[in-house]
Amino acid sequence: MEEDDVTIREQNFHSQVREYIICFLLFAVLYIVSYCIITRYKRKSDDHEDEDAVVNRISLYLCTFTLAVSGGAVFLLPFSIISNEILLSFPKNYYIQWLNGSLIHGLWNLVSLFSNLCLFVLMPFAYFFLESEGFAGSKKGIRARILETFVMLFLLALLILGIVWVASALIDNDAASMESLYDLWEFYLPYLYSCISLMGGLLLLMCTPVGLSRMFTIMGQLLVKPTILEDLDEQIYCIHLQEEALQRRLNGSSSYTYTRGCFTHQLNKELDYFRNQRNKLERRKKASGWEKNLLYPMVMLILLAGTTISVIMVVLNILYLLVDETAMPKGSTDRGIGNTSLSTFGVAQAVLEIILIFYLMVSSVVGFYSLRVFEGLTPRNDDTTMTTIIGCCVSILVLSSALPVMSRTLGITRFDLLGDFGRFNWLGNFYIVLSYNLLFAVVTTLCLVRKFTSAVREELLKALGLDKLHLSNSPTDPESGKLSANGHQKTL
Repeated sequence: MEEDDVTIREQNFHSQVREYIICFLLFAVLYIVSYCIITRYKRKSDDHEDEDAVVNRISLYLCTFTLAVSGGAVFLLPFSIISNEILLSFPKNYYIQWLNGSLIHGLWNLVSLFSNLCLFVLMPFAYFFLESEGFAGSKKGIRARILETFVMLFLLALLILGIVWVASALIDNDAASMESLYDLWEFYLPYLYSCISLMGGLLLLMCTPVGLSRMFTIMGQLLVKPTILEDLDEQIYCIHLQEEALQRRLNGSSSYTYTRGCFTHQLNKELDYFRNQRNKLERRKKASGWEKNLLYPMVMLILLAGTTISVIMVVLNILYLLVDETAMPKGSTDRGIGNTSLSTFGVAQAVLEIILIFYLMVSSVVGFYSLRVFEGLTPRNDDTTMTTIIGCCVSILVLSSALPVMSRTLGITRFDLLGDFGRFNWLGNFYIVLSYNLLFAVVTTLCLVRKFTSAVREELLKALGLDKLHLSNSPTDPESGKLSANGHQKTL
């Protein structure tokens, strides 16, 4: 009996060590990838070591950790879905014994814990530490900046706790709720993170439909469109004439100081604009037939199919919500990993769900940076400040943390939310979940209809040659003077 107890303890010990090693390796890969991404966009600083360089480096490490946690939140649900199907397909395979329910539960709990840590501690610390200078009268240095940062964090924590306390007292005025107000760990943090997840879900609801329609424009810019009733040689020749006219004006303005000072910068921008247009037309002309006539329609059809399937699944989920109470996205830990399949068509549907989840995440990020409110957070290669990087990391963390909740709420997947993700208060509200599904379906459909009607209108004008009527209204700087088709300055 004692030998059996020792054997069980050894197995538990080895399984825990194995889970820790797997979690560490997964996080190490995400951290390295996140570091490469951030250093690509981060503004290059001087090589000399000073106080600001140390602060920037610490903030960089914290941002890298946050972005790695965001990546873990993105891959969490797809990894769980495919793991469940693998365990169902190979229940007794020796080489996948490490892939078990304990590992999946541990990953969900770690992602939830690190998301709270980054959102409420690390990112505020990185921002305040980056902006701190030390209190007046104190000796300047890293210690003074750390002291100021902790004071600001303490005041921010008091402010947030006070707001949550007042909001909770106003919403739930019964005795049990009033007693729970004094429970910090079991009430405040889950309630606060539930509010943040609701805000993230609303942000995804606002960004994802915009991103789904914006994806068609981005892919249209990256790929070569088919040539339909267009004479590319004529367009290249016209643009070449405009370049020559602008070049002559630039050469002629060298003898006039006033003209050069007022219009040289504008003419250079116009010249760059026409050169870019000529390069695009030449690329379209040199593209192969399969790239123009096969690749572009296939990509557009894939995007359209992904968006249509997403909307259809949301509509079906709305019907399920109306007739079946079990369709509510309540987290459940009773159903073990690898016991039953949550997909009607098995592995094929699981793969489709994973593709849709990644597609929605990419679309939400694209839609986030397409909104005018968040355009200032758009990163630029080698020219992004640490403050902007902090804002980007926080935004992506909120979006990625809400992605599993949104996918379950919209019915993209039936995988039950594990860990603290299933404890969100608003997931049990039928009217919130139903309204969320209705808004997503309606807004996505409207964005797609508007996108395709405008695209068809533009293609018809281009095919009929009517787009040339607007050629004179295509300046690079709308606030400056405009160029007509022959390259002369129009008088306003």
